Amino acid sequence: MATVGVIGGGQLGRMLALAGIPLGLTFRFLDPAPDAAAGEVGELLVGPYDDPDLLDRLADGASAVTFEFENVPVGAARRVGALPGPAALEASQDRLAEKRLFRRLGIPTARFDDEVEAFPALLKTRWLGYDGKGQRLVETRPVGADDVLEELVPFERELSLLSVRGRGGETRFYPLVENMHRAGILHLSRTPAAAAPQAQAETYATRLLDELDYVGLLALELFEVGGELLANEFAPRVHNTGHWTIEGSITSQFENHLRAILGLPLGSTAACSRTAVMVNVIGHEPERDAILAVPGSHLHLYGKKERAGRKLGHVTLLDPTPTCVRKIERLVS
Repeated sequence: MATVGVIGGGQLGRMLALAGIPLGLTFRFLDPAPDAAAGEVGELLVGPYDDPDLLDRLADGASAVTFEFENVPVGAARRVGALPGPAALEASQDRLAEKRLFRRLGIPTARFDDEVEAFPALLKTRWLGYDGKGQRLVETRPVGADDVLEELVPFERELSLLSVRGRGGETRFYPLVENMHRAGILHLSRTPAAAAPQAQAETYATRLLDELDYVGLLALELFEVGGELLANEFAPRVHNTGHWTIEGSITSQFENHLRAILGLPLGSTAACSRTAVMVNVIGHEPERDAILAVPGSHLHLYGKKERAGRKLGHVTLLDPTPTCVRKIERLVS
């Protein structure tokens, strides 16, 4: 059996293992938390992400090593030869470097730093921001802040494109996803996004993937403004906006990420239904029986303790009626 090492033991690592076990893979995780969710589906090494001895144990005998979140220490990823490679990690961890990379590749972004003329504007930390954290509105230009100032974009909707690129450069794309947030946290994703500029999004993602010599699954988050796309950020990993692919695509994002990093043939990214809707379970677990009573519902709970703002699971619906979607939203709110 081939073993895959994963830096991080959260729900994304857990779902990677659930996708890989049917392929005959075993998994080994490194996480500081002894109760990490992925510990239920593989060996769990408990300790800091940058512990050299634990990193060596993680990689020992592994056919590939990857990571399930983008704030992995770059040195740790480099030590174990993780895929995607360290260039993608470095760019995604620093908002300023990320925006400069987009611009260099001809991928439009919001105006930032000295380009910002209108206020209020967003002031974002350069590092460690996610789910709406690390950003705030400001009414004037800050002085001396080591942050990124970004104009407010009057976007019509937020979209995300999931791409997978193999070791030989073969690239496949999933249909564009439309995303809705509450309090800065992803609430609902719907695919395919209606009348979305799929070709334009794929062009931008291809430039990014090729520049980084990328291997694995990448999520590119985009704002649609007047039919044009602006890049917001990218995540070098499997992504919350792709959870619908578990039931809704011929090959899930998790399986395709594993295929890519192991050098296996990529799977089809075609959808299995006309539409798919994914709703996050946040803060508290819903009544399981009530969720499962909704026609076509697929419930995924991550085995995590309840906490305000924490992603505890998700529900996917294939070809749902608006009534079914509203009922799931009520049950998880």
